[in-house]
Amino acid sequence: MDGRLTNLLNTIKNNLKATNNIVRLTKDLALGELITMRYSTSNPVMTQNFWSNIQGQNTMTLQGTIGKLAYLLGIVTITAFISAYVALDALASGNTSVISGMAWGGLIGGIVVALMLFIMRPANPGALMTIYAVLQGMFVGAISLVFEAFYTGIIIQAAFGTLFITGGMLVIYSSRVIRPTPTFNKVIGSLVGAIMMLYLVSIFFSLFTAYEVPFVHSSGPIGIGFTIFVLSIAALSLISDFGFIESGVKWQAPKNAEWWGAFGVLVTIIWIYIEMIRLLSKIRD
Repeated sequence: MDGRLTNLLNTIKNNLKATNNIVRLTKDLALGELITMRYSTSNPVMTQNFWSNIQGQNTMTLQGTIGKLAYLLGIVTITAFISAYVALDALASGNTSVISGMAWGGLIGGIVVALMLFIMRPANPGALMTIYAVLQGMFVGAISLVFEAFYTGIIIQAAFGTLFITGGMLVIYSSRVIRPTPTFNKVIGSLVGAIMMLYLVSIFFSLFTAYEVPFVHSSGPIGIGFTIFVLSIAALSLISDFGFIESGVKWQAPKNAEWWGAFGVLVTIIWIYIEMIRLLSKIRD
């Protein structure tokens, strides 16, 4: 079984190599996830004013938020597995357009849904957030398959790395080592915005020119150091997310605000996974 899977991944790898810029494009698509992340940190999601504008009965609880986060993460995971399975068949036969179609569809669709959520601020955002989770699962499954074809075992390593970082930041937050003060949140939001702009420039150059921002994709010391820095910012963003949830519970936000707290953590976890898989790929190059 393992031998057949290895042969299949090698076939996919060769097919991807034969397609111009497919791997480079996939890496740039991974950078595009920061657009959604920017909206989850810079918008007034976690201010008292935002919570007070959400209408609903009952109040937000930590247990309810955790349950909704588990639900959304489950949707992302299941969809990612299904997407990878569907793409596996197509890629093995040389149909590489599937991978870019799924990645672009998941990424752009996710951005559109995220914009709808923050512009409309629906009273019951669960349906839209479920759609977002499905789209992100499709995106994550597609790019993960490409990275796995070139770096065997990288998906498992990235998944465990993401779990370790998320758990570690939860311990740090619970022990009050780092607090999400207004200044802290502004600094993190500004850094995320700066990273997003750099990634957008990188995507633009990749799509429309023959040039690229060297340290964004390079596997040298500077490139690895840059990705470690970005991964650190992503991890610190969890501190803001946890603080946002705690504030919502403290201010007795309406019950449906649990969806917003879960959504913020979900987006950050996906970002951490993507940066982790990029870091591991650079180290193994």
